Amino acid sequence: MVRLNKIYTRTGDGGTTGLGDGTRRGKDDLRVEAFGTVDEANACIGMARVHLAATHPEIDAMLFRIQNDMFDLGADLSTPDTGKPLDYEPLRIIGSQVERVEHDIDTLNANLQPLRSFVLNGGTPAAAALHLARTVARRAERLMVALSRQPGEHVNPAALRYINRVSDLLFVAARAANDNGNADVLWVPGKNR
Repeated sequence: MVRLNKIYTRTGDGGTTGLGDGTRRGKDDLRVEAFGTVDEANACIGMARVHLAATHPEIDAMLFRIQNDMFDLGADLSTPDTGKPLDYEPLRIIGSQVERVEHDIDTLNANLQPLRSFVLNGGTPAAAALHLARTVARRAERLMVALSRQPGEHVNPAALRYINRVSDLLFVAARAANDNGNADVLWVPGKNR
């Protein structure tokens, strides 16, 4: 169980933060950037949920599950797999979490109008918020991929699949929030030349 009695500890005042394994890294370290951006994406999902709770409770429920999983993802990223034994079993994203998001994508996508063009970020306030969350999730994914390519760093492959699927779900959810794609704002190539 997590217990936070004191919010400020002063341990990060020198520009470092503690990882799940007890080591410290600079706040600008790529691993810290990755799990910090996962947290940012999660906050964006929370803002999108504000617009969805009353009108799209099924999407809101999906996003609520994802928000919890995003904390799991942050925990996964904040505990590097160094191959050294730990005194505890670190929390890792697993395949069933990826499969759940895929199921939710398929559920939402079944009702959508086929795409005829790329979709501009917008439409309803809910869709716009979901598109914003999607772009932040994609940034988190890029950082996770960059981290995985660093010598001596490891990123759980299921975690990479998970964040990829989350951004896919956010795209499909944005279309669902736009009257199942009927209110999508479509890109018109060269329209303003």
